[in-house]
Amino acid sequence: MIFLGIETSCDETSVAVYDTYKGIKSSIISSQIDIHSRYGGVVPEIASRNHALKIETVFYEALEKASISVNEIDAIGVTRAPGLIGALFVGVAFAKGLSYVLKIPAIPVNHLAAHVISAEMNQPELKPPYAALVISGGHSHLYYVDKSYNFKLYSHTVDDAAGEAFDKVAKMMNLPYPGGPEIEKLAKKGNADGIKFTVAMKNHKNMSFSGLKTAVLNQINSNNNCAAKEDIAASFQKTLVKTLIEKSEKCIEYFDTDRLVVAGGVACNSYLRDEFFNYFSNKCSVFFPTKYHCTDNGDMVAFAASKFYRLRNFMDYKSIAKDNETRINSI
Repeated sequence: MIFLGIETSCDETSVAVYDTYKGIKSSIISSQIDIHSRYGGVVPEIASRNHALKIETVFYEALEKASISVNEIDAIGVTRAPGLIGALFVGVAFAKGLSYVLKIPAIPVNHLAAHVISAEMNQPELKPPYAALVISGGHSHLYYVDKSYNFKLYSHTVDDAAGEAFDKVAKMMNLPYPGGPEIEKLAKKGNADGIKFTVAMKNHKNMSFSGLKTAVLNQINSNNNCAAKEDIAASFQKTLVKTLIEKSEKCIEYFDTDRLVVAGGVACNSYLRDEFFNYFSNKCSVFFPTKYHCTDNGDMVAFAASKFYRLRNFMDYKSIAKDNETRINSI
């Protein structure tokens, strides 16, 4: 079967074509980083307008690269939440239109679920159940994923997300947006033990990064501060990753699982990947999506849609939902 994946949750317009037999046939992403970097972060209204401008072009580019026609698409996966409401609206409206015209199902996909399930794309040995950590600019959540891909929330951040903390600390240091890669680059030159930052809510399953962010700001603004920016960046990164590791350990112990998936934009961080592999080497198996699939992309949406299609009996659903209006309004 051929699945189309549409992703417009934030600042990247992406469409991908996934063949259940041959894998990803095409993946097109139109990024808005250059636009939003002027403002130091994503501006929702600008993001929404750019999705509307790009979605059709990206769609046809994906079909052309996959060497298929519109009529060969069997089902459409589309990110429905979470994300910027205006941005999501563009992708969902486009998917509904295609669903109506082509008379094929449009499958709503949760953005965080797609990130987690993307780890299975290049690691066929990975199957649920497993624990999953999703870390991005807007989310820091720990889940337990059962065999039927039901996601049970274990814990979450009570304030800033991990990616948000990276971006805000980078802004404090006058580094470009997005801040995560810049902090990682700077941290490579610093001493991660140079400054002692504290892991917040150490005995609680939830996580917090607001206090860490404030501690970094105090360090930067201190009149007696002799610490180099490199040391601050390295120490901040080390403490944030340590927090994620400790919370993940609580999750795998609670659910008694030996598999942990780490996904989302922050999972691109090489230091984080190394620390997770090293720490859990004798405790459980750790799985990351490829760095490309850690970012927002249509691949993960199409792949997740293919899983949900079979799991939720969409084959039967397709045959009985003859009324297009009924199918479309289900999203």
